[in-house]
Amino acid sequence: MDSLITAAARALAQGDVLGALKRVALRNDAPALALRGIAMARLGDFERAKTLLQRAARAFSPKEAVARARCAVALAEIALVSRDLGGSAKILDTAREVLETHQDYLNAAHARLLQVRRLVLIGELDEAERQLDRLDPSPFIPVSRAAYELAAAGIAIRRVRATLAERALARAKNAAQAAGISALVAEIEAAALGLKSPAARLISRGSDQPLALAEVENLLTSNLVIVDACRHLVRHENVVIPLASRPVLFTLARALAEAWPGDVSRSALIARAFRGRQADESHRARLRVEMGRLRRTLRSVAVIHATQDGFAWVTRRNKRVVVLAQPFEGDNAALLALLSDGESWSSSALGLALGASQRTIQRGLDSLSEAGKVQSFGRGPARRWTAPALPGITTTLLLPVFSPGD
Repeated sequence: MDSLITAAARALAQGDVLGALKRVALRNDAPALALRGIAMARLGDFERAKTLLQRAARAFSPKEAVARARCAVALAEIALVSRDLGGSAKILDTAREVLETHQDYLNAAHARLLQVRRLVLIGELDEAERQLDRLDPSPFIPVSRAAYELAAAGIAIRRVRATLAERALARAKNAAQAAGISALVAEIEAAALGLKSPAARLISRGSDQPLALAEVENLLTSNLVIVDACRHLVRHENVVIPLASRPVLFTLARALAEAWPGDVSRSALIARAFRGRQADESHRARLRVEMGRLRRTLRSVAVIHATQDGFAWVTRRNKRVVVLAQPFEGDNAALLALLSDGESWSSSALGLALGASQRTIQRGLDSLSEAGKVQSFGRGPARRWTAPALPGITTTLLLPVFSPGD
């Protein structure tokens, strides 16, 4: 490798993008094309970066398997940052295996970290944790250590483990400062600031107060009975009752929890759960059936009592009942949460991340666009959607988490 290529690569590693470009801007050999592509990606020109890296991959000979694999990893990172999540994960996996075979462990680790970041984005946290556990960060250079800790913090945040996230971000900041990359330090500081922002709301006895992620973590480990409207379940100590697939039961449980220790009238429950404007006998019969199902479902944590006007939730040993709600609510809350990350998303990537059909995603985007909350640019397959960041709110608890069985 000649001295200019070496100097450009060193400049990129130190965060000096313009310095790297000055050294290879006029060259069209494969290594120079690859470095120019990475530099353009750092500057945010992803389309130009993709073109340059694709040219570089074609220019490297079949014998230069490592160089080709590095181009594949760089293209995968561009796809991730530009929220093109529909590409084949197998390509990145193959590139990582080539790098490991040729003992390029640093770039192989970077490829695995990209896999982890993608899995976190689409809510597959169990697999993300497994992939991250396969890495040993002790030999990493500072910038790679910062990326590793950022990935660990991302998983911890989505798991509502604020203490672990804070520690990982502190380690990431130290590594970024050691690397001397100011943009990376700023990214980590922004993530740390997000931990202090409201992540959810606590609704109890008529009050509605914001909670930071650490406060949510403390709440989830308390002995309260919690109707979790972020994950659509009821929890009490070690008992977790999922209700995401039973929306009527969850709506009834939330209504009763918001009114606790009081009751909720039958007409109010019918209006909320069945959206019936006027309760008739069929509505009342259906309410009796659903309340019976709710009693059986929640019998390990509470008793549902019929009152003169409606129903009330009576907990065992008079445990307090609260509702953990999203920082803002609506049919498209999760969609808006993803778009608020500052990146541009395709509708197909949004569908993959939220586990929703393309038609559902498009209806949500159209609704948000009409309300002026999101905007799009480009046409056809190149169309991308974005939204301004939500001031003073972290949207962690709006995003879905998928288990392997989902």
